[in-house]
Amino acid sequence: GKIEFKDVWFAYNDKEGVLCDISFCVQPGEKVAIVGATGAGKTSIISLLARFYDPQKGKILIDGRDIRDFRQKELRRYLGIVQQDVFLFSGTVEDNIKLGENKISFGQVEESAKYVNADRFIKELPQGYQEDVRERGSLLSVGQKQLLSFARALVLDPKILILDEATSSVDTETEILIQDALAKLLQHRTSIVIAHRLSTIKGVDRIIVMHGGRIKESGTHQELMRKKEIYYGLYQMQYQF
Repeated sequence: GKIEFKDVWFAYNDKEGVLCDISFCVQPGEKVAIVGATGAGKTSIISLLARFYDPQKGKILIDGRDIRDFRQKELRRYLGIVQQDVFLFSGTVEDNIKLGENKISFGQVEESAKYVNADRFIKELPQGYQEDVRERGSLLSVGQKQLLSFARALVLDPKILILDEATSSVDTETEILIQDALAKLLQHRTSIVIAHRLSTIKGVDRIIVMHGGRIKESGTHQELMRKKEIYYGLYQMQYQF
């Protein structure tokens, strides 16, 4: 699960560049956090990895293969993506975890949900995994939706996990379940985390700091704190990245 960005330039609708000359490599099994103030370009990196958009210039490679050569279903088996805004459609809990992958058995769905602590609240629903979550998941709390999205990302056992950490606050008990699930999700996988919590950032191998669509710093938490530049400033403010 190696990820490589090579001289990537990207802009929405030919506007001013959102990402400018982005190059970095994430080795198999490495955990990397991307931090930066709002508008730094962090979420655009996820959009490119998910192929919601393609870059205007440069290449994105997964295990040496251009991301544009993957079919969408094939890409989903490689990449598990958890976004901040969890999209749920009208259908059962099981359907929302499977996302149309009919080869996935109910046993796999249940195992995935248990692993990320989603099974606890699912079992309390009147019809469990067959409960209709309704459009946009109106029946579920913010924390429950997050746990469900973890199960969805994990069910295909992807080599790579891309996570845009949610900023919305949840109750303490759910927060503990989410943190536990996150630690498990990131184990033994190549991971890119758009990080908002300091606790998450401290658990990664390397931090990439973005500012104005460019990579400005890269290193461990300790290395970046010693430099006393952008990351140091964000950390001192206890900033929600």
